[in-house]
Amino acid sequence: MSSLIRKYNVPGPRYTSYPTVPYWNMDSFSGKKWEDSLVRCFDESNATEGISLYIHLPFCESLCTFCGCHKRITKRHDVEVPYLHSVLKEWSLYCDLFSSRPIVKELHLGGGTPTFFSSENLEALINGIFRFADRAVDHEFSFEGHPNNTTEEHLRSLYKLGFKRVSYGVQDYNEVVQKAIHRIQPFENVKKVTDAAREIGYTSVSHDLIFGLPHQTLAHVEQTILKTLELMPDRLAFYSYAHVPWLKGNGQRGYKDSDLPTAKEKRDQYEMGKAMLSRAGYVEIGMDHFALKRDSLHKSMVTGKLHRNFMGYTASKTQLMVGLGMSAISDSWYAFAQNVKSVEEYQHLVQNNIIPIFRGHILTDEDQIVRKHILNLMCHFKTSWDAPNLYFPELVSAMEKLEEMELDGLVKISPNEICVTEKGRPFIRNICMAFDVLLQRKEPETRLFSMTV
Repeated sequence: MSSLIRKYNVPGPRYTSYPTVPYWNMDSFSGKKWEDSLVRCFDESNATEGISLYIHLPFCESLCTFCGCHKRITKRHDVEVPYLHSVLKEWSLYCDLFSSRPIVKELHLGGGTPTFFSSENLEALINGIFRFADRAVDHEFSFEGHPNNTTEEHLRSLYKLGFKRVSYGVQDYNEVVQKAIHRIQPFENVKKVTDAAREIGYTSVSHDLIFGLPHQTLAHVEQTILKTLELMPDRLAFYSYAHVPWLKGNGQRGYKDSDLPTAKEKRDQYEMGKAMLSRAGYVEIGMDHFALKRDSLHKSMVTGKLHRNFMGYTASKTQLMVGLGMSAISDSWYAFAQNVKSVEEYQHLVQNNIIPIFRGHILTDEDQIVRKHILNLMCHFKTSWDAPNLYFPELVSAMEKLEEMELDGLVKISPNEICVTEKGRPFIRNICMAFDVLLQRKEPETRLFSMTV
């Protein structure tokens, strides 16, 4: 395994989209084309499967130095109401384009720290969203909660509005690691909000854990997993810390590269954690996710409905995902669009009745074929090209890379199918990269991606 780690530990995308953001073609993109693709997708899918909404709530009271998300650090809570007014205004601009009332199947509040906002303001936000939309019968609404500031009022207010899933960021329970990443939260806080969610009636409680953090050892990960198993969350994200300090504004310069575990140490942390979770009854879902068999994420994997988008893994697929708020990304299946990254610019554009996108990409026929392969691999660990619409000319080049991976025991190749082996699952990003024709044609001029291992 050590030789494989050395061989395959290279910078690579996490494939929440294809094409990945650095390969978006702005030359062929325009606001008009984006709106046309949005309307087309809505008309095709709203009535049959509904849409997804992602709402980015960027404010945090303090900076967590492991975080690469777009956020605004402030202790001023007078920013809440103006920001939410802008989000609702943006939503109304989208609804003006739709031919009928949207049916919202999935809704996720991310950030930042959604629980930075008061429960009253979050309730006003959700009620405002559904002045223009309807809830799908089988909707799944979720939010990210900070264990230190998620209150019972947050949980009860959102539960009454249809939220049944909450995700808590834990990362690691060791005090040295917590101090390095500026995320101090005792186990008691996590237990309190986990128990509260279950008592109120939430059907899925998730914890986010990270391996590969500064000063983190194998023993730290073991203790974090043991503490986590005391609470048995319904699902877990157990993922590799993405060290990208060269990207602007992510705060990851508070420690040295030498403070980080090596690639082998990271892989050992993951394999130990995976084994512990497996023994406790968790099933690995896609890349870096685990769920108990009662959770909807596991059920969707069994039924073949598991999907991956900018929100990560989801239990069902909608063609249209609208991202609201500063930096949010939308996906119309035929195009991607991202909002501006400044709170002030975002609010200014929206108040002037402008949908606040600043970049995007119109998918070509080739893009859609490659995306299908990568989605198959990320969600089901296999892909095939029996149907003509799953074939693309660069498949020959991909096969050469995959044949070498087969020799390394990472994949099994049959005449019309690639299957990822158990040994290959930790290298799923590398396997997807073999299909990434844009990456093959031109690697980024500067390093943009975290290491794959």
